[in-house]
Amino acid sequence: MLAEARARVDALAAPAPPAPVAKPPAPPMSALERPRVPAAPAPAAPPATATPPPLVPQSLPGVPPAAPPMSAAAPTTATPATTPSPPTPRTGNPEQEYNAALTTFRSREHGQAVLDFIDFIAKYPKHTLAGNAQYWIGEAYWAQRDYRQALVEFEKVSEHGPAKAPDALIKIGLCHLRLRDVSRAQQAWQRVLRDYPKSEAAILAQSLMRTHSVVRQ
Repeated sequence: MLAEARARVDALAAPAPPAPVAKPPAPPMSALERPRVPAAPAPAAPPATATPPPLVPQSLPGVPPAAPPMSAAAPTTATPATTPSPPTPRTGNPEQEYNAALTTFRSREHGQAVLDFIDFIAKYPKHTLAGNAQYWIGEAYWAQRDYRQALVEFEKVSEHGPAKAPDALIKIGLCHLRLRDVSRAQQAWQRVLRDYPKSEAAILAQSLMRTHSVVRQ
């Protein structure tokens, strides 16, 4: 009993052991301090596979090999061959050539008409339309008010026959009138009355002689 009491006294008299120091709680980790999770790597592209060459069928004995197939990426277009148009042949028809020159004159292309009529007379000097062609040459110069040259051309009309001569004499008188030579104009119109009294030009000649019997200023 005594020993047990002494042990309790000794236990009470002994210094108390130090109390354990509590560690402060660790602060929470912010979103910026959290460890980053690495992104998943992108899937690698599959390696390009080479296009296998087209299969060429084996030629059989006695059969010619087939032509390789053409690529659809590069179509070929055949260029049509251009054939030059043949030159327009000359008609060789005097009436058509005369009418073409007359059409040129009526289109007021007097210079070209003169060339066409001269060409017509050179090719067909004995044609019945040669006198008409010469007459229209004079008319072309008359239209351009070149009365002296028109007079020369009208005087050549009778060389190709009498068909157009009365009309040419009327214009010869008018050329003299424009050149202020009334006496020669009267002489030309008198020739119409003398040589071609039954022509339509004779009626016009009589009218012109009455109108221009005296010099008019």
